[in-house]
Amino acid sequence: MTVPRAEYPRPQFRRDRWLCLNGFWGFEADSGDTGLARGLLERELNDTITVPFCPESQLSGIGEWDVCAAVWYRREVTIPPDWVNQQILLHLGAVDYDATVWVDGERVGRHRGGFTPFTLNITAYVTPGKTITLVIRARDDNWRPQPRGKQARQYAPHETLYPRTTGIWQTVWLEPVPRTYIDRPRITPDYANKQFQMDIPLIGPRQGLRVRVVLSDAQGEITREDTVADQDFTPTLTLLIPADRLRPWSPADPHLYDLRFELVNDTGETIDQLHSYAGLRSITIDGKALRLNGEIIFQRLVLDQGYYPDGLMTAPDDNSLRYDIELAQAAGFNGARLHQKVFEERFLFHADQLGYLVWGEFGDWGAQDVGPRYDHHRHAPEFITQWLEALHRDYSHPCIIGWCPLNETWQSLGEGIQQLDDVTRGMVLATRATDQTRPIIDASGGSHREPSTDIWDVHDYEQDPAIFSTHYAGLSDGKVYGGLPDDGKVRSVPYNGQPYMVSEFGGIWWNPDETDTVGSWGYGKHPTDIAAFYMRFAGLVNALLDNPLIFGYCYTQLTDIYQEQNGIYTSDRKPKFDTSRLRAIQAKQAAIEVD
Repeated sequence: MTVPRAEYPRPQFRRDRWLCLNGFWGFEADSGDTGLARGLLERELNDTITVPFCPESQLSGIGEWDVCAAVWYRREVTIPPDWVNQQILLHLGAVDYDATVWVDGERVGRHRGGFTPFTLNITAYVTPGKTITLVIRARDDNWRPQPRGKQARQYAPHETLYPRTTGIWQTVWLEPVPRTYIDRPRITPDYANKQFQMDIPLIGPRQGLRVRVVLSDAQGEITREDTVADQDFTPTLTLLIPADRLRPWSPADPHLYDLRFELVNDTGETIDQLHSYAGLRSITIDGKALRLNGEIIFQRLVLDQGYYPDGLMTAPDDNSLRYDIELAQAAGFNGARLHQKVFEERFLFHADQLGYLVWGEFGDWGAQDVGPRYDHHRHAPEFITQWLEALHRDYSHPCIIGWCPLNETWQSLGEGIQQLDDVTRGMVLATRATDQTRPIIDASGGSHREPSTDIWDVHDYEQDPAIFSTHYAGLSDGKVYGGLPDDGKVRSVPYNGQPYMVSEFGGIWWNPDETDTVGSWGYGKHPTDIAAFYMRFAGLVNALLDNPLIFGYCYTQLTDIYQEQNGIYTSDRKPKFDTSRLRAIQAKQAAIEVD
């Protein structure tokens, strides 16, 4: 078979040698999570699945939506014979939710978290040229309070929730590295001083080694710097860009510099090398405005949830990731909230290339709704640890211009400290400790628990443009519209004059072939005809563009998803509207101004 999703999954941290393990694997559902006791670790499994697609998806070859407590994967893998004297790393892009890995019956590691990658060093369990049996079990408790994003607990998708994702849903691969090797670098652009800072973590003994970084562009090498590897825990280098090679990254010119990281021994031999890239840009707050490279930029964002009819959370191919960005840009959007999901890293690679502004989020839903076996205040510490893993993976992507760890945490601010209070503060503090270069929204949707939140945002699905506009008329007096249930409960700390954004609005229900509420769903009443849709869309957009105290918006949403019929495009990415008309509406000059 043709190996699915065979492109290198980590394009900003790329080595030349690797082995993609996508394709056919043995598979077995384990509805009672009794597989270990029943011998599934030792025997052949009774079905076959196509990795990296989850068993709920059609592309997996399984297509079963029913709840399953655990699933098992099994595959024989021959380690390439020329990987001798190398360390062998097993990488898993994302496994939902609690993954355990065995090699030839020996347990080699475990990871909890359905959105973030993990790596296991399996050198001690393999021999180059020999074949191993790799077994992976993924547990996914349907009622446990855990980050699950938009995955429904019921059998079928409903309201704003979609089919579950269980098990492997991103690429699995092997990679040989030397005894001492480079871990993922942190690339920090310093636009004010026209330079990059490189933090280069190393794994293994460092005596006698040097770290080198080479910066290039289309004209060739610009500069290189190196340092001894054993004087600092994490070697750091600064690369200054001369004026004649200066080219900032922006939506108008998404220029990327090439980077090469090298680990060199005392004889001058390169023992490890990886390829990367970087964009030079800055994000700053100026009163009520956000500036990119010193210029005010109005953020015309679209809500992108990254679901595909045949692959669910996994794109069917790499071109589909890039195409979604191109569709959004064709309709006049310059960026997106990547909603309730940590997207595949290759999506960020395409956003970097296309100059697409992105707010990085976490799929925190799964701990805020009430169920018969569920405490809706139980945001567990794992939210913080898994968010840190997402920050670590995505820190260096220039397309990301802000972070938002939580979404629509509607619980009221009680007199006592709730777990949610601790988790919110922990996620905000973790973000600030990790990244000093981007703004943070503590929790998108109007329930702001942290006074230090850099951005104040709200979700507002009012469909009448005249009423919608009045919600923001009081911003000049410091009066914010909360967009929260009108039940008298306090859900946010006082507004402190932060930049203000309507980060969800619209969601206009439009499917001309389905006008009842049985088969489709959206916000408000279905427009009477497509002309009424354009009028409503323009009215809502203009209400925000005309307000000088609003720096951006995010329209719901890019595509239809199952029962949600409120996308700009259908779920199979066909246009529902004249995108040039939507683009013209959004092209109006924004009124945002600086104090």
